[in-house]
Amino acid sequence: MSEPMLALSTGGALGGAALAVAVLMIGTWLVSLALTNASIVDITWGLGFVVVAWVSALRSEGSAGPASLIVAMITLWGVRLGAYLFWRNHGKGEDYRYVAMRRHWGKRFWIISLGTVFGLQGVLMWVVSLPVQVAHVGDYRDSALSSALVVIGAALYVLGLGFEVIGDLQLARFKANPANDGKVMRVGLWRFTRHPNYFGDACVWWGVGLVALSVTGTWWALIGPLVMNVLLVRVSGVALLERSLRKRKPDHEEYVRTTSAFVPRPPRG
Repeated sequence: MSEPMLALSTGGALGGAALAVAVLMIGTWLVSLALTNASIVDITWGLGFVVVAWVSALRSEGSAGPASLIVAMITLWGVRLGAYLFWRNHGKGEDYRYVAMRRHWGKRFWIISLGTVFGLQGVLMWVVSLPVQVAHVGDYRDSALSSALVVIGAALYVLGLGFEVIGDLQLARFKANPANDGKVMRVGLWRFTRHPNYFGDACVWWGVGLVALSVTGTWWALIGPLVMNVLLVRVSGVALLERSLRKRKPDHEEYVRTTSAFVPRPPRG
């Protein structure tokens, strides 16, 4: 059994991450005012977790191997997501969600957005990134259980990242064909789940949570993936997008009838 490793205090880890998130989101808000485009918050979302991961790692005096693995996992996931969203949204103007909010709040949107868009996402970022933060807290000792959690968590992460990358590539290729305009994407991974990218995102975070659990041994490590899962299924992910798709895609109801909303499974009927 190896010697325990010195890491950050809980307060130091959580406070440092909170400060980093606050600086990042206020800075992003100021840039959004200059660009008159609140959509840049979507690009910052993934990159913000990378900032939290590296701030936590750099402030730690000696992190366990799994904690370093988490930094690598989050860096790959966050940079990939930020780059993809930048490529997808570049030159397309402000997202319709923020356009609607801007129309609703009028001249007050500039200050309202600080709380309802950037502040809210900052708080969620801090909560979801709890496993990233606590991975640098406490004493780590090797054990069979810890090793198993790392292996299972890493495997779940790879599965999730694969679903995200492949799902996004398949959807981008589908949308690039003018013949598919107005049609529902239902081939490739999209044949087995209506939201392979969201399912992949959930797997990534449950994987990160399990690896963090191997370090801390506390339930704290699972708060982040649980919150992310709820967001993806019930709030800003599946639920929000499904309402939009029902209005824009005539054959979406048939897709709903035959295809799982989240967890992949063979199509029905």
